[in-house]
Amino acid sequence: MAGITTKKPEIERVEPAAGIAGGEISIHGRGFSGGDHGRPQVRFGGKEATLLVASDDFLIARVPEGSPDSLLEVRTPKGESDQMAIELGVSIADNLHPVANPVIDQEGNIFATVSGARGQKVPISIYKFDRNYIAKPFLSNLVNATGLALDAAGNLYVSSRHDGVVYQVTSDSHKTVYAKGMGVATGIAFDADENLLVGDRTGTIFKVGHDRQIFVFATLEPSVAAYHLAFGPDQALYVTGPTTSSYDSIYRIAPSGEVEVFYRGLGRPQGLAFDQKGELYVVASLAGRRGVVHFPRTGEPKLAISGQGLVGLAFGAGNRLVLATSNTLYHLNWPGTGGTRPRP
Repeated sequence: MAGITTKKPEIERVEPAAGIAGGEISIHGRGFSGGDHGRPQVRFGGKEATLLVASDDFLIARVPEGSPDSLLEVRTPKGESDQMAIELGVSIADNLHPVANPVIDQEGNIFATVSGARGQKVPISIYKFDRNYIAKPFLSNLVNATGLALDAAGNLYVSSRHDGVVYQVTSDSHKTVYAKGMGVATGIAFDADENLLVGDRTGTIFKVGHDRQIFVFATLEPSVAAYHLAFGPDQALYVTGPTTSSYDSIYRIAPSGEVEVFYRGLGRPQGLAFDQKGELYVVASLAGRRGVVHFPRTGEPKLAISGQGLVGLAFGAGNRLVLATSNTLYHLNWPGTGGTRPRP
């Protein structure tokens, strides 16, 4: 009787070509079962992944914790294999509690919060990570640190959803009240004229002028969690705020305060940011898959980075991207080499 022919696997593409631990990666190709309908093995950086779906031409694998490098390998039951590069996030720190985007200053320092449960007073409210990812406590005694933003001078601003106050924090960690009385203050962002926009998740976007006068800029549907704010290259304010719907929107608010729906169809959209090319990235679920959704200037949105528990992101100089889950920060090269063949 003739033996079973071993069929060498071929990876054609992976979607998305980047992820963090817990993210789900789709692998398209052929010959994954090796010709005998066996179950293949998927490894990320040598660590075996959990297979969620397995067929001869399609796999879905979950990125394991602590993958040492970004090489994806599919191995058949007979030992034949194929490889492709994939960009994986590297953990910077855990035991945090971000609820919105981290921020990166001009020197490359990263700021992230330990927000805590509503009304909870935590020992350290904000940590500062230098370019070597060494953490130092930056601010204490602020209840429910929520949104973060930097002004042109490099001062840090932080909102508190506990007391509706936005605080200004200098480089030596001196904290003062910048504006108050803004409900459940969550996301914050500066416009091109250095006015501060503040999202009260109960339904209002406030504008705080240079004279610290506060007025209503726009009104939106209330959010069950927080408003997340980012200014686009068109000087419009883009806002997300998850509701009880699984079909949420990104809003675009013109400088005049006119509100329109930029995109509808995301699940629990949260942190959002524009890259150096002016393209939008949003932490959300798209078609049931969680991660970072990319909105190119032309074409349809697509999942660019896969990951569970993500709440925010921040772009730094060069190809530096920081991702935040509800307790961990990750560094990821962006754009990286994901989806390419490894060099021989």
